[in-house]
Amino acid sequence: MDTTGIKEMVRSRYGQIAAGTASSCCDTALPFEKQAQDYGYSAEELAAIPEGANLGLGCGNPQAIAAMKPGEIVVDLGSGAGFDCFLAARAVGPTGHVIGVDMTHEMLARARENAAKVGAANVEFRLGEIEHLPIADNTADVILSNCVVNLVPDKAQVFREAFRVLKEGGRLAISDVVNIRALPADLAADRELVCGCVAGAAPATDVEAWLRAAGFRDIRVTIKQESRDMIESWAPGRGIEDYVASAIIEARKPAAGDAACCAPKAEAKTCCS
Repeated sequence: MDTTGIKEMVRSRYGQIAAGTASSCCDTALPFEKQAQDYGYSAEELAAIPEGANLGLGCGNPQAIAAMKPGEIVVDLGSGAGFDCFLAARAVGPTGHVIGVDMTHEMLARARENAAKVGAANVEFRLGEIEHLPIADNTADVILSNCVVNLVPDKAQVFREAFRVLKEGGRLAISDVVNIRALPADLAADRELVCGCVAGAAPATDVEAWLRAAGFRDIRVTIKQESRDMIESWAPGRGIEDYVASAIIEARKPAAGDAACCAPKAEAKTCCS
C-alpha cells in the first residue's frame, strides 16, 4: 500500500474510533482507566480529565518523562480526544499553553467538546498532519506524542517538523512502539496491524538515526521489556509481542549554549549532529 493509502486508512479508522463505531487500536479486555494506570498514569490524573478524553489509544505515559513546568508551551502530536493535552494543561498551568494536532476531524470535534466541558482555556486543537505541523518555528518547549508516530509512513519528516517547532533547548518526550525483530510478511502486510500500532513500527536504531539527522542530541530510546503482556493483548495468539515493544523516546534540540561542543562544525545547519 502506498503512503496516501496508509494515511487514508489510518484517518478513516481513527475517525470511526472517535465516533464510537470502531474499537481502539490497542483494544483489550481491560477498562480504559485500568489500561492507563498500567501505563503509569495515576488515579488522580485520570480523575482530572473530562469524561470521553481517554479512548485507550496510548502505549505508555509521555507525561512521566516530559518534566513540564508552569508557563511552558506544549505540542501533542496526534492528540486524539485530548487525553494527554488535558494533563499537560494542568502541568503548565494558566500561564502555559497546550496545542494538540490531529488529522482526524472526528477526533478534533471530540477533543474540542471535551475542552468545553472543563473550560480548558489554555488548550487548543488544530487540524493538521504531524509531518506538516500547523505551528510556527521555535514555538514549543515540549513536544509530546503517545503511540502515533508509528502510524506515519514518513517518520523522519515527523522528527524534522518536531525540531523546527521546538525552541532552542526544547525537548521531545514520546511514548511509541518500536520493532525489536523484523515482522514476518503476513504480519507486516496486515492492514489491521497497520492501524493497530504494530506493522508501522520502526527499529529503535532507525528512530535514533532520524532524530540525529534532524538535529537532535541527548537521544535515548528506552525499550520497555515489561510491555510484552500489554502488546500481546492487542492481538492475542498472533505473537506480535515477539516483534514489537513499547518504548520511551527522548531527545533535545540544542540550545545556544551548546555551540561550543560542535565549534568545528560551525558551518553546519544543525549542532552536534
